[in-house]
Amino acid sequence: MTTLAAPSFQLPFPCGQSWTGNSSGSSAHQSYEIDFNRGSTANADLGDTVSAAAAGTVVISAHQGSTNGYGNLVKIDHGGGWTSYYAHLNSRSVAAGASVKQGQKLGTLGNTSKPGNNISPHLHFEVRQGTSYPANIRKAVFNGVTFGYPNQTLTSKNSCGGATNPHTAASVCGSGYKVVDSAALGTAGTAYLLYNSANGNNCVATIKKTSLGKATATSAYLEVQGKTRATDSGNFAYYAGPVRAAAAGKCVKWGGKVGTSAYNSPFEHCG
Repeated sequence: MTTLAAPSFQLPFPCGQSWTGNSSGSSAHQSYEIDFNRGSTANADLGDTVSAAAAGTVVISAHQGSTNGYGNLVKIDHGGGWTSYYAHLNSRSVAAGASVKQGQKLGTLGNTSKPGNNISPHLHFEVRQGTSYPANIRKAVFNGVTFGYPNQTLTSKNSCGGATNPHTAASVCGSGYKVVDSAALGTAGTAYLLYNSANGNNCVATIKKTSLGKATATSAYLEVQGKTRATDSGNFAYYAGPVRAAAAGKCVKWGGKVGTSAYNSPFEHCG
């Protein structure tokens, strides 16, 4: 079973803001974590808005107390084993269990930490894949470009002009579905295969990346071996699907199309 390629992360701040990231300035860093600031003084950023770098589900929204140095922490599950962390927040605007869109406000930048740990305000940001810490920390990629470690100043393109699809494969397929495979449709979109272990159902959704909000030819299909292929095809603004079918113990063919860009799998993911 393969894992989903990394979500299309954007800088975790509102559109148009420029922030400087630093991965080497903290002795607490294990790997590719980034501390962000943009002001010229220590407290200049205190209270600034922190935004979701990608859509997902909030799995932690809490003050960590003496557990670690994260202070007020928001953690988002993006599916496919990918998560992002937003630490030291002054305040939190979302609760655990909430679905958030890319660019949605998560809280405000702060300097909360464990008792006795006095730090200056900044956002501590991490991207992780999997569970084996700290080996699971991944290099951050914003707007399709890997962060220029150890230091770089970037301008946020997060939710600029509605250029980001507010829908994800997991939100389209529904609760309990996890991404098990994906295929890029050029630059036009991505086709996703998901599975729900609770009911044995697969689901396919095609998520557009271009012409968002405009009805264009988009499709998604799922074919369980020995069964008739199910297809959702038409002119859609954001996505095609969900196409669901019972597939426990069966091989499936799946794929999708946006415009002229298409993907068609062989029979795979058997069982």
